[in-house]
Amino acid sequence: MRNSNRVLIGSRPWTALGKAVLLAGCVAGVSACSSLGGAGPSTGSIRDAADENYSDTGIQVIALGPNVLAQLNAHSAARSFAEVFGDGDVSPTVIGAGDVLDISIWEAPPAVLFGANGPSERVSLGSELASSTEIPQQQVGEDGKVTVPFVGRISVAGLQPNQVEAIITSRLSGRANDPQALVRLIQNESRTVTILGNVQSSGRMVLSARGERLLDALASAGGTSAALEQSTIQLTRGTARATMPLEQVISDPRNNVGLHSDDVITVQHKPFSFVALGAVSQNAEIPFEGAGISLAEALGRVGGLNDRRADVKGVFVFRMEVREAIDPVVDPAQPSTSDGRVPVVYNLEMSNAQSLFAMQDFMMRDGDVLYISTAPGVELERFLGALSSTAFSIVATGNALDNQ
Repeated sequence: MRNSNRVLIGSRPWTALGKAVLLAGCVAGVSACSSLGGAGPSTGSIRDAADENYSDTGIQVIALGPNVLAQLNAHSAARSFAEVFGDGDVSPTVIGAGDVLDISIWEAPPAVLFGANGPSERVSLGSELASSTEIPQQQVGEDGKVTVPFVGRISVAGLQPNQVEAIITSRLSGRANDPQALVRLIQNESRTVTILGNVQSSGRMVLSARGERLLDALASAGGTSAALEQSTIQLTRGTARATMPLEQVISDPRNNVGLHSDDVITVQHKPFSFVALGAVSQNAEIPFEGAGISLAEALGRVGGLNDRRADVKGVFVFRMEVREAIDPVVDPAQPSTSDGRVPVVYNLEMSNAQSLFAMQDFMMRDGDVLYISTAPGVELERFLGALSSTAFSIVATGNALDNQ
């Protein structure tokens, strides 16, 4: 008579205990499956994120295409030093408060004002001598003025030396005999730029008439104190300000712009990196050079997509993007952060051959998150693998009990 408490599995009868073990194992397998989860959100859930919120700010999901790439690259170029500050003529040498002037006045014979009291120098003009008088060096006061004998107080701040010469000769006309003036700026305290940050020697650099440029100022400060490829340089001129990786300034001479008085140059040590997550060969924070890398190069640095797990339609780059960079693609009603950025997810479908070219034009930025979603069938495969493993464990346990 067959024992009703036995169950036949294969050719081996099991007791009710074995049945309980099998049932428990199956439940455990299903439970294990529910806890498997994925490496992150699926492709579909990310694309649906546009209807959800991120810190009370809508997420914009944007497919990477030619129009989007052209706009991103144009915005990046518009923020370069060459575009923000231009590269016009060398700013003229003007006089400012604190500068020191050397003034000489010449008078043709017969000298009336500057020849009667023992002129400091005489120059032969035929049979007669022209007289010159050197006035003690004059420091421009806070009011922007200097004092010249027989001329009085004159305002020189904001003027070029030749303009001051014209003022002096004009005021001496009718009092001196054919007066001439020579004005030299011998100590420039007002026409300077400031360089600070991660340089060997912070300080001020005097601008000369030849027209110094951005890299000249950096060289005068002894260069950077950190690795060049990990340095950024910020130029501030009045209310305008722009920041670029130093490597880009060096590689593109257009961005080595001419300096103006009162410019402020700040060098910062800022290593660049992005984070790679999901179905890639290596989940890690990946550093990259200041010159920048493309999305194609970024994928290469993490070993590419995981062949067995990755969804070729699920290549995403998460970024807090400047609104102007994606207008008019971004929804005008989408709120932005206090510094004008909006959360954006760029999507690239690598199943499309055109995307292989697009990924070479899309440049990664510091702080980006590169995420590769898992292919839909992979989770089912993981579930079946877990279930199979559990089933074989139960069989092995049953065999061991049956042999006792």
